[in-house]
Amino acid sequence: MFKRILIANRGEIALRVIRACRELGVETVAIYSEADRGAPYLELADEAICVGTAKAADSYLRIDRVISAAEIGNVQAIHPGYGFLSENSHFAEVCRSCDIGFIGPTPEAMERVGDKNSARALAREAGVPTVPGSDGLIANEQEAVRIAKEIGFPVLLKATAGGGGKGMRVAANDLALASAWQQASAEAQAAFGNPGIYIEKYVERPRHVEIQILGDQHGNMFHLWERDCSTQRRHQKLIEESPSPRLPQAIRQKMADAAVRLAKTAGYYSAGTVEFIVDQQDNFYFIEVNARIQVEHPVSEMVTGIDLLKAQIRVAAGEKLDLKQADIKPRGHAIECRINAEDPAANFRPCPGRIDRIIAPGGFGVRWDSHATTGYVVPPYYDSLVGKLIVHQPTRKEAIATMIRALKELRVEGIKTTVPLHLEVLSNTAFHEAQVDTTFVERMLAG
Repeated sequence: MFKRILIANRGEIALRVIRACRELGVETVAIYSEADRGAPYLELADEAICVGTAKAADSYLRIDRVISAAEIGNVQAIHPGYGFLSENSHFAEVCRSCDIGFIGPTPEAMERVGDKNSARALAREAGVPTVPGSDGLIANEQEAVRIAKEIGFPVLLKATAGGGGKGMRVAANDLALASAWQQASAEAQAAFGNPGIYIEKYVERPRHVEIQILGDQHGNMFHLWERDCSTQRRHQKLIEESPSPRLPQAIRQKMADAAVRLAKTAGYYSAGTVEFIVDQQDNFYFIEVNARIQVEHPVSEMVTGIDLLKAQIRVAAGEKLDLKQADIKPRGHAIECRINAEDPAANFRPCPGRIDRIIAPGGFGVRWDSHATTGYVVPPYYDSLVGKLIVHQPTRKEAIATMIRALKELRVEGIKTTVPLHLEVLSNTAFHEAQVDTTFVERMLAG
Protein backbone atom coordinates (compact mmCIF):
# COMPACT_ATOMS: atom_id res chain seq x y z
CA MET A 1 0.00 0.00 0.00
CA PHE A 2 1.08 3.56 -0.68
CA LYS A 3 2.34 5.61 2.25
CA ARG A 4 1.36 9.00 0.85
CA ILE A 5 -1.03 10.11 -1.92
CA LEU A 6 -1.57 13.47 -3.63
CA ILE A 7 -5.14 14.44 -4.47
CA ALA A 8 -5.22 16.30 -7.79
CA ASN A 9 -8.69 17.70 -7.26
CA ARG A 10 -10.81 19.84 -4.98
CA GLY A 11 -14.08 20.04 -3.06
CA GLU A 12 -16.30 17.09 -2.33
CA ILE A 13 -14.24 14.44 -4.13
CA ALA A 14 -11.00 15.63 -2.51
CA LEU A 15 -12.60 15.21 0.91
CA ARG A 16 -13.93 11.79 -0.10
CA VAL A 17 -10.42 10.65 -1.06
CA ILE A 18 -8.94 12.07 2.18
CA ARG A 19 -11.43 10.06 4.22
CA ALA A 20 -10.75 6.84 2.29
CA CYS A 21 -7.00 7.30 2.73
CA ARG A 22 -7.33 7.89 6.46
CA GLU A 23 -9.18 4.62 6.84
CA LEU A 24 -6.43 2.87 4.87
CA GLY A 25 -3.71 4.47 7.00
CA VAL A 26 -2.41 6.50 4.03
CA GLU A 27 -1.22 10.10 4.35
CA THR A 28 -2.59 12.73 1.95
CA VAL A 29 -1.32 15.83 0.22
CA ALA A 30 -4.09 18.13 -1.03
CA ILE A 31 -3.53 20.72 -3.73
CA TYR A 32 -5.53 23.93 -3.94
CA SER A 33 -5.90 27.10 -5.97
CA GLU A 34 -5.99 30.59 -4.51
CA ALA A 35 -9.79 30.44 -4.78
CA ASP A 36 -9.83 27.41 -2.48
CA ARG A 37 -7.29 28.70 0.02
CA GLY A 38 -8.65 28.23 3.52
CA ALA A 39 -11.28 25.67 2.51
CA PRO A 40 -12.07 23.61 5.65
CA TYR A 41 -11.46 20.19 4.04
CA LEU A 42 -7.80 21.12 3.44
CA GLU A 43 -7.23 20.95 7.18
CA LEU A 44 -7.95 17.22 7.12
CA ALA A 45 -5.08 16.51 4.72
CA ASP A 46 -1.60 15.93 6.12
CA GLU A 47 -0.24 18.65 3.85
CA ALA A 48 -1.73 21.22 1.48
CA ILE A 49 0.11 22.85 -1.43
CA CYS A 50 -1.06 25.79 -3.56
CA VAL A 51 -0.68 25.15 -7.29
CA GLY A 52 -1.86 28.42 -8.79
CA THR A 53 -4.48 31.11 -9.19
CA ALA A 54 -8.24 30.70 -9.27
CA LYS A 55 -8.67 29.65 -12.88
CA ALA A 56 -8.51 25.88 -13.36
CA ALA A 57 -6.26 26.37 -16.39
CA ASP A 58 -3.72 28.00 -14.09
CA SER A 59 -3.98 25.51 -11.23
CA TYR A 60 -5.84 22.19 -11.26
CA LEU A 61 -5.20 21.66 -14.97
CA ARG A 62 -1.49 22.52 -14.84
CA ILE A 63 0.21 19.13 -15.12
CA ASP A 64 3.66 20.59 -14.40
CA ARG A 65 2.47 22.17 -11.15
CA VAL A 66 0.61 19.07 -10.03
CA ILE A 67 3.69 16.92 -10.61
CA SER A 68 5.88 19.46 -8.81
CA ALA A 69 3.51 19.34 -5.84
CA ALA A 70 3.70 15.54 -5.89
CA GLU A 71 7.49 15.68 -5.81
CA ILE A 72 7.53 18.29 -3.03
CA GLY A 73 4.99 16.25 -1.09
CA ASN A 74 7.04 13.07 -1.55
CA VAL A 75 4.06 10.97 -2.61
CA GLN A 76 3.96 7.55 -4.25
CA ALA A 77 0.69 8.06 -6.15
CA ILE A 78 -1.83 10.62 -7.38
CA HIS A 79 -5.60 10.33 -7.20
CA PRO A 80 -7.19 12.51 -9.91
CA GLY A 81 -10.80 12.37 -8.64
CA TYR A 82 -13.30 13.26 -11.37
CA GLY A 83 -13.14 16.14 -13.84
CA PHE A 84 -9.95 18.18 -14.35
CA LEU A 85 -7.13 15.74 -15.28
CA SER A 86 -8.92 12.52 -14.34
CA GLU A 87 -9.38 11.29 -17.94
CA ASN A 88 -6.25 12.87 -19.40
CA SER A 89 -4.13 10.01 -20.75
CA HIS A 90 -1.15 12.32 -21.17
CA PHE A 91 -1.28 13.15 -17.46
CA ALA A 92 -1.42 9.45 -16.60
CA GLU A 93 1.60 8.90 -18.87
CA VAL A 94 3.52 11.76 -17.22
CA CYS A 95 2.81 10.22 -13.80
CA ARG A 96 4.21 6.91 -15.02
CA SER A 97 7.32 8.53 -16.52
CA CYS A 98 7.93 10.26 -13.17
CA ASP A 99 7.53 6.93 -11.34
CA ILE A 100 4.38 8.16 -9.60
CA GLY A 101 1.42 5.81 -9.40
CA PHE A 102 -1.78 6.93 -11.13
CA ILE A 103 -4.93 5.83 -9.32
CA GLY A 104 -6.93 4.95 -12.39
CA PRO A 105 -6.57 2.96 -15.62
CA THR A 106 -3.41 2.82 -17.69
CA PRO A 107 -2.82 5.58 -20.28
CA GLU A 108 -3.26 2.98 -23.03
CA ALA A 109 -6.64 1.79 -21.74
CA MET A 110 -7.73 5.38 -21.19
CA GLU A 111 -6.93 6.23 -24.80
CA ARG A 112 -8.84 3.20 -26.07
CA VAL A 113 -12.03 4.23 -24.30
CA GLY A 114 -11.58 7.99 -23.94
CA ASP A 115 -12.30 8.92 -27.53
CA LYS A 116 -15.97 8.14 -28.14
CA ASN A 117 -15.44 7.13 -31.75
CA SER A 118 -12.61 4.72 -30.82
CA ALA A 119 -14.70 3.40 -27.94
CA ARG A 120 -17.56 2.63 -30.33
CA ALA A 121 -15.18 0.61 -32.50
CA LEU A 122 -13.94 -1.19 -29.39
CA ALA A 123 -17.52 -1.95 -28.38
CA ARG A 124 -18.24 -3.48 -31.77
CA GLU A 125 -15.09 -5.59 -31.39
CA ALA A 126 -16.35 -6.79 -28.01
CA GLY A 127 -19.78 -7.61 -29.40
CA VAL A 128 -21.49 -4.82 -27.48
CA PRO A 129 -24.51 -3.19 -29.23
CA THR A 130 -23.95 0.34 -30.52
CA VAL A 131 -26.41 2.84 -31.93
CA PRO A 132 -26.57 2.65 -35.75
CA GLY A 133 -24.43 5.39 -37.27
CA SER A 134 -21.14 6.26 -38.92
CA ASP A 135 -18.20 3.88 -38.65
CA GLY A 136 -15.87 6.77 -37.95
CA LEU A 137 -15.65 10.54 -37.90
CA ILE A 138 -17.58 12.52 -40.48
CA ALA A 139 -15.38 14.37 -42.97
CA ASN A 140 -17.92 16.93 -44.20
CA GLU A 141 -21.57 17.93 -44.36
CA GLN A 142 -22.19 15.92 -47.53
CA GLU A 143 -21.06 12.71 -45.84
CA ALA A 144 -23.24 13.52 -42.84
CA VAL A 145 -26.29 13.91 -45.09
CA ARG A 146 -25.56 10.65 -46.90
CA ILE A 147 -25.26 8.65 -43.67
CA ALA A 148 -28.32 10.34 -42.17
CA LYS A 149 -30.41 9.26 -45.14
CA GLU A 150 -29.10 5.70 -44.79
CA ILE A 151 -29.97 5.34 -41.10
CA GLY A 152 -32.99 7.66 -41.20
CA PHE A 153 -33.81 10.96 -39.51
CA PRO A 154 -33.74 12.18 -36.79
CA VAL A 155 -30.00 11.84 -36.17
CA LEU A 156 -27.63 12.91 -33.41
CA LEU A 157 -24.29 14.59 -34.08
CA LYS A 158 -21.78 13.97 -31.27
CA ALA A 159 -18.29 15.23 -30.50
CA THR A 160 -15.75 12.43 -30.26
CA ALA A 161 -13.99 14.21 -27.37
CA GLY A 162 -15.29 15.54 -24.06
CA GLY A 163 -18.79 15.24 -22.65
CA GLY A 164 -21.42 17.13 -20.68
CA GLY A 165 -23.60 17.57 -23.75
CA LYS A 166 -21.14 19.86 -25.55
CA GLY A 167 -20.75 19.24 -29.27
CA MET A 168 -24.13 17.48 -29.49
CA ARG A 169 -26.95 18.44 -31.86
CA VAL A 170 -30.14 16.75 -33.07
CA ALA A 171 -31.19 17.16 -36.71
CA ALA A 172 -34.56 16.16 -38.15
CA ASN A 173 -33.85 16.88 -41.83
CA ASP A 174 -31.18 17.85 -44.39
CA LEU A 175 -31.43 21.57 -43.78
CA ALA A 176 -31.18 21.23 -39.99
CA LEU A 177 -28.28 18.80 -40.37
CA ALA A 178 -26.10 21.32 -42.23
CA SER A 179 -26.53 23.90 -39.48
CA ALA A 180 -26.17 21.31 -36.68
CA TRP A 181 -22.92 20.02 -38.21
CA GLN A 182 -21.32 23.47 -38.16
CA GLN A 183 -22.52 24.24 -34.63
CA ALA A 184 -21.47 20.88 -33.14
CA SER A 185 -18.03 20.96 -34.77
CA ALA A 186 -17.35 24.55 -33.69
CA GLU A 187 -18.52 23.88 -30.14
CA ALA A 188 -16.39 20.73 -29.91
CA GLN A 189 -13.33 22.63 -31.13
CA ALA A 190 -13.88 25.41 -28.61
CA ALA A 191 -14.60 23.10 -25.68
CA PHE A 192 -12.17 20.23 -26.29
CA GLY A 193 -9.72 21.40 -28.95
CA ASN A 194 -11.00 18.60 -31.19
CA PRO A 195 -13.65 19.29 -33.86
CA GLY A 196 -14.21 15.59 -34.64
CA ILE A 197 -17.88 14.65 -35.03
CA TYR A 198 -19.62 11.33 -35.64
CA ILE A 199 -23.27 10.62 -36.31
CA GLU A 200 -25.81 8.26 -34.74
CA LYS A 201 -29.46 7.45 -35.14
CA TYR A 202 -31.31 9.61 -32.61
CA VAL A 203 -33.06 7.40 -30.08
CA GLU A 204 -36.14 9.30 -28.94
CA ARG A 205 -36.96 9.50 -25.22
CA PRO A 206 -34.32 6.96 -24.09
CA ARG A 207 -33.35 6.02 -20.59
CA HIS A 208 -29.72 6.53 -19.58
CA VAL A 209 -28.37 3.53 -17.68
CA GLU A 210 -24.75 2.96 -16.71
CA ILE A 211 -22.88 -0.04 -15.34
CA GLN A 212 -20.31 0.46 -12.58
CA ILE A 213 -17.20 -1.64 -13.21
CA LEU A 214 -14.24 -2.42 -10.99
CA GLY A 215 -11.16 -4.40 -11.97
CA ASP A 216 -7.67 -5.13 -10.68
CA GLN A 217 -4.23 -5.64 -12.21
CA HIS A 218 -4.56 -9.42 -11.88
CA GLY A 219 -7.10 -9.78 -14.67
CA ASN A 220 -10.22 -9.66 -12.53
CA MET A 221 -13.11 -7.47 -13.69
CA PHE A 222 -16.43 -7.12 -11.89
CA HIS A 223 -19.61 -5.16 -12.32
CA LEU A 224 -21.49 -3.54 -9.45
CA TRP A 225 -24.76 -3.52 -11.36
CA GLU A 226 -26.36 -0.40 -12.75
CA ARG A 227 -27.35 3.16 -12.01
CA ASP A 228 -30.21 4.92 -13.78
CA CYS A 229 -29.35 8.56 -14.51
CA SER A 230 -32.23 9.37 -16.86
CA THR A 231 -33.32 12.29 -14.67
CA GLN A 232 -31.15 14.96 -16.24
CA ARG A 233 -31.33 18.43 -17.72
CA ARG A 234 -29.44 19.33 -20.88
CA HIS A 235 -27.37 16.17 -20.56
CA GLN A 236 -26.36 17.06 -16.99
CA LYS A 237 -27.34 14.41 -14.45
CA LEU A 238 -29.57 15.54 -11.59
CA ILE A 239 -30.77 12.35 -9.89
CA GLU A 240 -29.28 8.86 -10.00
CA GLU A 241 -30.79 5.68 -8.61
CA SER A 242 -30.13 1.98 -8.37
CA PRO A 243 -31.56 -0.44 -9.31
CA SER A 244 -32.91 1.04 -12.52
CA PRO A 245 -36.74 0.97 -12.36
CA ARG A 246 -38.59 -0.75 -15.21
CA LEU A 247 -35.44 -2.53 -16.45
CA PRO A 248 -36.12 -6.27 -16.95
CA GLN A 249 -33.69 -8.52 -15.09
CA ALA A 250 -32.61 -10.27 -18.30
CA ILE A 251 -31.66 -6.93 -19.89
CA ARG A 252 -29.92 -5.81 -16.69
CA GLN A 253 -27.76 -8.96 -16.76
CA LYS A 254 -26.95 -8.58 -20.48
CA MET A 255 -25.88 -4.96 -19.98
CA ALA A 256 -23.67 -5.87 -17.04
CA ASP A 257 -22.05 -8.71 -18.97
CA ALA A 258 -21.51 -6.40 -21.96
CA ALA A 259 -19.80 -3.81 -19.76
CA VAL A 260 -17.39 -6.38 -18.33
CA ARG A 261 -16.69 -7.73 -21.81
CA LEU A 262 -15.89 -4.25 -23.12
CA ALA A 263 -13.60 -3.46 -20.18
CA LYS A 264 -11.67 -6.67 -20.66
CA THR A 265 -11.31 -6.00 -24.39
CA ALA A 266 -9.86 -2.57 -23.56
CA GLY A 267 -7.41 -3.99 -21.01
CA TYR A 268 -9.08 -1.78 -18.42
CA TYR A 269 -8.72 -1.94 -14.64
CA SER A 270 -9.64 0.38 -11.73
CA ALA A 271 -13.12 1.87 -11.28
CA GLY A 272 -15.09 3.12 -14.26
CA THR A 273 -18.52 3.29 -15.82
CA VAL A 274 -19.83 1.92 -19.11
CA GLU A 275 -22.79 4.01 -20.23
CA PHE A 276 -25.76 2.87 -22.29
CA ILE A 277 -29.03 4.24 -23.57
CA VAL A 278 -32.13 2.04 -23.46
CA ASP A 279 -34.94 2.59 -25.93
CA GLN A 280 -38.65 2.17 -25.31
CA GLN A 281 -38.49 -1.49 -26.36
CA ASP A 282 -35.68 -2.18 -23.82
CA ASN A 283 -32.99 -2.47 -26.50
CA PHE A 284 -29.72 -1.12 -25.12
CA TYR A 285 -26.84 0.58 -26.91
CA PHE A 286 -23.35 1.53 -25.78
CA ILE A 287 -22.58 5.27 -25.76
CA GLU A 288 -19.33 5.85 -23.84
CA VAL A 289 -16.96 4.92 -21.02
CA ASN A 290 -16.09 7.16 -18.07
CA ALA A 291 -12.53 6.13 -17.23
CA ARG A 292 -12.58 7.43 -13.65
CA ILE A 293 -14.52 7.42 -10.43
CA GLN A 294 -17.94 8.97 -10.98
CA VAL A 295 -19.82 11.71 -9.15
CA GLU A 296 -22.62 9.21 -8.53
CA HIS A 297 -20.42 6.39 -7.17
CA PRO A 298 -22.10 6.49 -3.70
CA VAL A 299 -25.26 5.05 -5.24
CA SER A 300 -23.41 1.86 -6.16
CA GLU A 301 -21.64 1.82 -2.80
CA MET A 302 -24.92 1.92 -0.92
CA VAL A 303 -26.56 -0.95 -2.81
CA THR A 304 -23.49 -3.22 -2.90
CA GLY A 305 -21.69 -2.34 0.35
CA ILE A 306 -18.37 -1.90 -1.51
CA ASP A 307 -16.24 1.20 -0.84
CA LEU A 308 -15.19 2.13 -4.38
CA LEU A 309 -12.59 4.70 -3.35
CA LYS A 310 -10.71 2.31 -1.09
CA ALA A 311 -10.98 -0.43 -3.71
CA GLN A 312 -9.64 1.93 -6.37
CA ILE A 313 -6.61 2.81 -4.22
CA ARG A 314 -5.93 -0.84 -3.39
CA VAL A 315 -6.06 -1.76 -7.08
CA ALA A 316 -3.57 0.99 -7.98
CA ALA A 317 -1.25 -0.35 -5.28
CA GLY A 318 -1.30 -3.74 -7.01
CA GLU A 319 -3.58 -5.55 -4.59
CA LYS A 320 -5.94 -8.26 -5.81
CA LEU A 321 -9.64 -7.61 -5.25
CA ASP A 322 -11.08 -10.06 -2.75
CA LEU A 323 -14.40 -10.30 -4.56
CA LYS A 324 -16.57 -12.82 -6.37
CA GLN A 325 -19.11 -11.66 -8.92
CA ALA A 326 -21.75 -14.00 -7.52
CA ASP A 327 -21.43 -12.30 -4.13
CA ILE A 328 -22.03 -8.77 -5.48
CA LYS A 329 -25.77 -8.58 -5.08
CA PRO A 330 -27.72 -5.31 -4.93
CA ARG A 331 -29.74 -4.77 -1.80
CA GLY A 332 -32.49 -2.22 -1.40
CA HIS A 333 -32.77 0.99 -3.39
CA ALA A 334 -30.48 4.04 -3.40
CA ILE A 335 -31.10 7.54 -4.78
CA GLU A 336 -28.68 10.45 -5.09
CA CYS A 337 -29.56 14.12 -5.66
CA ARG A 338 -26.84 16.51 -6.77
CA ILE A 339 -27.23 19.78 -4.89
CA ASN A 340 -25.78 22.55 -7.04
CA ALA A 341 -25.36 26.27 -6.37
CA GLU A 342 -27.85 27.24 -9.07
CA ASP A 343 -31.21 28.99 -9.12
CA PRO A 344 -33.84 26.83 -10.87
CA ALA A 345 -36.28 29.77 -10.84
CA ALA A 346 -33.83 31.90 -12.87
CA ASN A 347 -32.98 29.43 -15.65
CA PHE A 348 -30.42 27.70 -13.42
CA ARG A 349 -28.24 30.77 -13.07
CA PRO A 350 -25.02 29.94 -11.13
CA CYS A 351 -25.17 31.20 -7.55
CA PRO A 352 -21.67 31.34 -6.09
CA GLY A 353 -21.22 33.08 -2.75
CA ARG A 354 -21.02 32.66 0.99
CA ILE A 355 -23.07 29.98 2.73
CA ASP A 356 -24.43 31.70 5.83
CA ARG A 357 -25.71 28.49 7.38
CA ILE A 358 -25.75 24.86 6.40
CA ILE A 359 -27.53 22.08 8.28
CA ALA A 360 -27.09 18.57 6.92
CA PRO A 361 -29.94 16.06 7.11
CA GLY A 362 -29.55 12.77 8.94
CA GLY A 363 -31.46 9.74 10.08
CA PHE A 364 -31.61 6.13 9.01
CA GLY A 365 -30.35 5.54 5.49
CA VAL A 366 -29.23 9.15 4.82
CA ARG A 367 -25.74 10.13 3.62
CA TRP A 368 -24.50 13.69 2.95
CA ASP A 369 -21.24 13.97 0.96
CA SER A 370 -20.11 17.59 0.96
CA HIS A 371 -17.08 19.77 1.59
CA ALA A 372 -19.27 22.82 2.28
CA THR A 373 -19.68 24.20 5.80
CA THR A 374 -21.23 27.29 7.35
CA GLY A 375 -19.16 30.25 6.20
CA TYR A 376 -17.79 28.45 3.15
CA VAL A 377 -17.66 30.55 -0.02
CA VAL A 378 -18.69 28.72 -3.19
CA PRO A 379 -16.24 30.04 -5.83
CA PRO A 380 -17.49 31.00 -9.31
CA TYR A 381 -14.65 29.28 -11.16
CA TYR A 382 -15.56 25.59 -10.95
CA ASP A 383 -18.42 23.12 -11.01
CA SER A 384 -21.29 24.37 -8.84
CA LEU A 385 -21.70 21.15 -6.83
CA VAL A 386 -22.33 21.92 -3.15
CA GLY A 387 -22.97 18.37 -2.04
CA LYS A 388 -24.59 15.03 -2.80
CA LEU A 389 -27.53 13.76 -0.81
CA ILE A 390 -27.84 9.98 -0.91
CA VAL A 391 -30.50 7.78 0.67
CA HIS A 392 -30.77 4.00 0.91
CA GLN A 393 -33.91 2.11 1.87
CA PRO A 394 -35.39 -1.38 1.30
CA THR A 395 -37.70 -0.21 -1.52
CA ARG A 396 -37.84 2.58 -4.10
CA LYS A 397 -41.02 3.95 -2.57
CA GLU A 398 -39.35 4.22 0.83
CA ALA A 399 -36.21 5.73 -0.71
CA ILE A 400 -38.26 8.46 -2.42
CA ALA A 401 -40.06 9.27 0.83
CA THR A 402 -36.77 9.45 2.73
CA MET A 403 -35.18 11.66 0.06
CA ILE A 404 -38.11 14.10 0.17
CA ARG A 405 -37.85 14.27 3.95
CA ALA A 406 -34.05 14.75 3.81
CA LEU A 407 -34.28 17.48 1.15
CA LYS A 408 -36.76 19.40 3.29
CA GLU A 409 -34.43 18.98 6.27
CA LEU A 410 -31.37 20.24 4.38
CA ARG A 411 -30.61 23.92 4.98
CA VAL A 412 -28.22 25.83 2.71
CA GLU A 413 -28.74 29.52 3.41
CA GLY A 414 -27.14 32.50 1.70
CA ILE A 415 -27.17 31.06 -1.82
CA LYS A 416 -29.74 29.46 -4.09
CA THR A 417 -29.57 25.71 -4.71
CA THR A 418 -31.34 23.09 -6.81
CA VAL A 419 -33.21 21.64 -3.81
CA PRO A 420 -36.59 23.03 -5.01
CA LEU A 421 -36.13 21.31 -8.40
CA HIS A 422 -35.37 17.98 -6.76
CA LEU A 423 -38.47 18.25 -4.59
CA GLU A 424 -40.55 19.02 -7.67
CA VAL A 425 -39.17 16.00 -9.52
CA LEU A 426 -39.55 13.62 -6.59
CA SER A 427 -43.16 14.74 -6.07
CA ASN A 428 -44.05 14.20 -9.73
CA THR A 429 -46.40 11.32 -10.47
CA ALA A 430 -44.40 10.25 -13.52
CA PHE A 431 -41.25 9.92 -11.39
CA HIS A 432 -43.11 7.86 -8.80
CA GLU A 433 -44.34 5.57 -11.58
CA ALA A 434 -40.80 5.40 -13.06
CA GLN A 435 -42.01 6.89 -16.33
CA VAL A 436 -38.77 8.81 -16.74
CA ASP A 437 -36.47 9.31 -19.71
CA THR A 438 -33.72 11.80 -20.55
CA THR A 439 -36.24 14.43 -21.71
CA PHE A 440 -38.53 14.13 -18.67
CA VAL A 441 -37.19 17.15 -16.77
CA GLU A 442 -37.42 19.47 -19.79
CA ARG A 443 -41.03 18.37 -20.36
CA MET A 444 -41.83 18.85 -16.68
CA LEU A 445 -40.32 22.34 -16.59
CA ALA A 446 -42.15 23.28 -19.77
CA GLY A 447 -45.40 22.54 -17.98
